[in-house]
Amino acid sequence: MIDRRNLLAGIATTFALAACGRGGGGEGVLRVGSQKGGTKSLMLASGALDGAPYKIEWSEFPAAQNLLEAIGSGAVDTGLVGDAPFQFAYQAGSPIKAIGAQTTQQRVPGAIALVVPAASPIRDAKGLKGKRIAATRGSVGHYLLLRAMLSAGLSAKDVKTVFLAPSDSRAAMQTGAVDGWSTWQPYVATSLAEGDRIAIDGRGLTQGYGFDIAHESAIRDKRALLADFLQREAKALQWASAHVDDFARVLSQETGLPPAIAKEMASTGSRLRVPIDRNVIERQQVVFDTFRQFGEVKADRPVKDAFVLKL
Repeated sequence: MIDRRNLLAGIATTFALAACGRGGGGEGVLRVGSQKGGTKSLMLASGALDGAPYKIEWSEFPAAQNLLEAIGSGAVDTGLVGDAPFQFAYQAGSPIKAIGAQTTQQRVPGAIALVVPAASPIRDAKGLKGKRIAATRGSVGHYLLLRAMLSAGLSAKDVKTVFLAPSDSRAAMQTGAVDGWSTWQPYVATSLAEGDRIAIDGRGLTQGYGFDIAHESAIRDKRALLADFLQREAKALQWASAHVDDFARVLSQETGLPPAIAKEMASTGSRLRVPIDRNVIERQQVVFDTFRQFGEVKADRPVKDAFVLKL
């Protein structure tokens, strides 16, 4: 069995935070944030940054919320996050915009899921009534939980949401402090590896979009660098979809994840670049409306203003 404490601690540790405090990084430097097992692993594995005419300063974070805080503060120029945390941060007033969009070609089970102990009575969304579910506030896991509740006709009073960081959620479920955990990869894979099971899968409930986010000052001052980085990232995504084993090896090396879990993470649906168009923006309105319906956001910034249609 995997050592839960060591593995989750490794996943959740924030790396290279010292790089975040170096200021603007200069005109020839792009400061890129990455969630564990995310953009950095992808770009290194694919070699997509070979020959780039600028320097990359990497910073790694355990969750999108931490990454978005760094972008919003101007400590990081850009980074990839899910649609839910992006809308959550944008509606909180963060000076950020989406400059690129990705989506999964064919969604497979487990990319986003609500996991429970094997013996749990929770089998579907209706089973959430009266239960305590861990989630990271504003995350794709939080959004999945809300959409699952809506699908079962449950209100905020019917389910107790316990907001925890990923590093604390698994331990809370194992001790019985919570009945389930709504989360994303690689946390789904680590939970399943220890005998838990998926009670609610994100397919059909969440939209699966990811967005490259940038601070408004970076969009103004480093537009050419951001445009070049997005082109290289698009090539890296195409490479990853055709080289799962190679990608998984680098994921394992970069994250410390066991090879089997890295392979599962690399296999949970290949992503491709898609244009930011009216359809994408309309679907993000659904994300915002869901958070607002449950009282999770109070602001009402126009969703359409959160996107840069073309760099």
